[in-house]
Amino acid sequence: MKPFKVYSIFDIEIVRAHGSLLWDNKGTQYLDLYGGHAVISVGHSHPHYVQMLTEQLQKIGFYSNSIKINLQDKLAEKLGNMSGYPDYDLFLCNSGAEANENAFKLASSHNGRKKIIAFKGSFHGRTSLAVAATDNAGIIAPVNKNENIIFLPFNDIEAFEKTISDDICAVVVEGIQGVGGVNIPDAAFLKKLETLCNKHGALLILDEVQSGYGRSGKFFAHQYAGIKPHLITVAKGMGNGFPIGGVLISPEIKPKLEMLGTTFGGNYLACAAGIAVLDIIEKEKMVENALQMGKYLKEQLSSIPSIKEVRSLGLMTGIELHAPCAEVRKALLNEYKIFTGSSSNKNTIRLLPALNVSREHIDEFIEALQNVLQPLAV
Repeated sequence: MKPFKVYSIFDIEIVRAHGSLLWDNKGTQYLDLYGGHAVISVGHSHPHYVQMLTEQLQKIGFYSNSIKINLQDKLAEKLGNMSGYPDYDLFLCNSGAEANENAFKLASSHNGRKKIIAFKGSFHGRTSLAVAATDNAGIIAPVNKNENIIFLPFNDIEAFEKTISDDICAVVVEGIQGVGGVNIPDAAFLKKLETLCNKHGALLILDEVQSGYGRSGKFFAHQYAGIKPHLITVAKGMGNGFPIGGVLISPEIKPKLEMLGTTFGGNYLACAAGIAVLDIIEKEKMVENALQMGKYLKEQLSSIPSIKEVRSLGLMTGIELHAPCAEVRKALLNEYKIFTGSSSNKNTIRLLPALNVSREHIDEFIEALQNVLQPLAV
């Protein structure tokens, strides 16, 4: 038996990591500006994170949710206070896809409806209803197809106004579209979603799985628009590599007991990881650093003439070129030892570094990118 490959992989074996740096089994050092799909929020192997997980494992690693786990209360309280949602409840699960599945279930249970509005360019996961609400036919099997999903153009207020009605269960939108190529929703668009969802009794679900946890320069990207969703889904940077996800649930939504359930969600180790991440973000002012370094990165990128467009908020950045970016990313990795990300927009490089990335590492990337793009200048 051998592992099933879920992606085409680089012929690199990473064996050690610290901060924004990685080392392979040959001792070669790499700069990580992708964080394993936006997962590494506080940097690799942060000492406080390692200490909390180690100490927790020495006590107890797992028991089921049939007993009281005080770490869940501690995590929920800290997340509520830091995110600005202290009055919301927190359902803990294991991944972003699972968080979105449970958000859809909560919405349908709340209003008894079935239809969900999603948007072109979206990505919400690879399971059941989450993948049905994802705009990528290539990863949807026949069993996942769902006639209750309605896809609308992203940032198109007029199309949304024409479609929203009293039979819509929920509207799901990313705080920033990540896989789609770092597409940022207009504030007016998000405000219209909020207003019309409230008018028609639909629930607004903000998928902050990739754009949350300080990555945008605010705790949640949707907070730039000043809106308050009914449900917010989180994962990725929430655990800095430990599998954890969650749904922040508005106090007006009251799930029935046992409507939601999970075996591993909210386990001792996951909660220890989640608390450690919030401790570090708070103590080291990483949201502020994400905002400052994001602005600096965008300024430096904007001075490179061969770049078509830079789309970014904080440390969530899309660099759109005039041609497919695959060879550029390959050169950055092979020649300059820098990890970057792709997107469904084949011309767009995606950057998702740790929130404590330094100016020196940004400068290193900018110099490398300029060198790679110089022969391609238009």
